Amino acid sequence: MIALYINWDFDSEIINILGFPLKYYGLLFACGLLLCMYILKGIFKEENLKDTAHEALFVYGIIGIFVGARLGHCLFYDFDYYSKNILEIILPIKKTLNGEYKFIGFAGLASHGGTIGLLISLYLYSKKYEIKYLKILDLIAIVAPLGATFIRLANLMNSEMIGNPTTMPWAFIFKRVDNIPRHPAQLYEAISYFIIFLIIFITHKTKNIKLGNGFFFGLAITLIFAMRILIEFVKINQVEFEEGMKLNMGQILSIPFIIIGMYFVLINLMKKETK
Repeated sequence: MIALYINWDFDSEIINILGFPLKYYGLLFACGLLLCMYILKGIFKEENLKDTAHEALFVYGIIGIFVGARLGHCLFYDFDYYSKNILEIILPIKKTLNGEYKFIGFAGLASHGGTIGLLISLYLYSKKYEIKYLKILDLIAIVAPLGATFIRLANLMNSEMIGNPTTMPWAFIFKRVDNIPRHPAQLYEAISYFIIFLIIFITHKTKNIKLGNGFFFGLAITLIFAMRILIEFVKINQVEFEEGMKLNMGQILSIPFIIIGMYFVLINLMKKETK
C-alpha cells in the first residue's frame, strides 16, 4: 500500500494587524455560524416564524456557544490553571514567563461546554420569543452538525486535536507539532459531522417527522457525541490528567448527551408507532 502522507504546515494566522491576529480558526468559526443562520432563515420561513426571531437567534446562539465553550474548557480541562488566573477566562490574554500579558485570543474552547451554553441560551431565547423550547432545539439541531464541521476544520488549520501515530496511507504529518504520521482526527470528525448534517437535513425535508417534539435534537446529539466517543480513540489526549484513563474527558462528557439524545429519539419513534 502506497503511503500518501500529507505534510500539513499551515500557519494558523492569516494576517496580523498591529499585533491583532486574524486566524483561520476565527474565520471558519464565523463562516460556519453564518452558513447555519442562512439555512435556518429558510426553515424559519417554512415554519412561519418571524424574521426578528431569526435575527435574535444569532445573538443568543453565538453568546451561548462562545461563553459555554470557554467556560467548559476552563472548568473541564484546565481548572487548576484558570482557578488561579481568573482574568484570563474572560480576556484574550495570557501571562508570559516574565510576568507580562500577551494577546493570544481565546485559546481553549470545549465543544461540550459550548453545547451546554447553547442549551441555556436557547431556553432564554424561547421564553423571550414565546417559541416552544423543543422546537428551537429541533431547529438548531438541523444545522448544528454543519457548524461542528467548520469548527473541526478550524482545529485542522490550527494543527490541534491531532491523532495518534499511524501508518495509514492518508496520514497527516503536522509539521508544526512533529514529523510523525498521524491520524487526521479533526478531518475524521469534520467528515462525520457533515454526513450527520446531511442525514438530519434530508430527514427534515421529507416532512415525515414534525419539528417541536425533540426528535431532531435527540438524533443530532446522539450521532454527534457517539462519533466523538469513537474518534477520541485515535486522538492524543488533550490534557495531562487524561493519561491512563480508559475513557478521556471528552468521552466521559459525551455519555450524558447520548443518553438524553436516545431518550428523545426513542420517545418520538414510539409515539409514531402508536398512531
